[in-house]
Amino acid sequence: MPRIAKRRKALIAKVDTNKRYGIAEAVKIVKSCATTKFDETIDIVMNLGVDIAQTDQAVRGMVAMPHGTGKSVKVAVFARGDKAEAAKKAGADFVGAEDLYEKINGGFTDFDRLIASPDMMAVVGKLGKVLGPKGLMPNPKLGTVTPNVAEAVKLAKAGQVEFRLDKAGIVHAGIGKASFSEDALAQNIKAFIDAVTKAKPQGVKGHYIKKVGISSSMGLGIKLDLSDSQAA
Repeated sequence: MPRIAKRRKALIAKVDTNKRYGIAEAVKIVKSCATTKFDETIDIVMNLGVDIAQTDQAVRGMVAMPHGTGKSVKVAVFARGDKAEAAKKAGADFVGAEDLYEKINGGFTDFDRLIASPDMMAVVGKLGKVLGPKGLMPNPKLGTVTPNVAEAVKLAKAGQVEFRLDKAGIVHAGIGKASFSEDALAQNIKAFIDAVTKAKPQGVKGHYIKKVGISSSMGLGIKLDLSDSQAA
């Protein structure tokens, strides 16, 4: 039997795909399924009962993971003067003004998050065609357009996660690594579910959170039973 097929068979033996597991049990299983040589990312997927055709039912926000994500985040900042210096001290990877504009306008997007001070948005706004399709445009509602760029940089570096509804009505994100403790992963999962729950649009009718599952990079999906979670 090929090695991959043998591994998949072993994983299937650990997971009942028809069952919904409590968060603690699901975390225990997902960690046991992460058997590759690299530190697999643990992902969460939430299927939401929203009408994606309605613009007022878009779901988007930020959530600070209590234990970070285990991922190194590259942050770019549009700022001048003291704010630029503060961003650098906070750990920003790229800081600039018109010079950063020219770089990004030329195709540079080797960063995960873009933060801007309000006075720079006249410059940043010209980059809509470059940043928009990649989901990198700074947004006041997400805290990425802010006078306190240093604090925004610190939050991004500490594991703050952005989430947004895709065209299939699904929200997904990486919430940690297989090397995290069971308790750390469970707390991150609850924080993420809680944030998505609080982002529920007012116009949504019926059941908002339809299905939630977690998996490791190379593992199987495990359905969650949220009845024992306050986050549900």
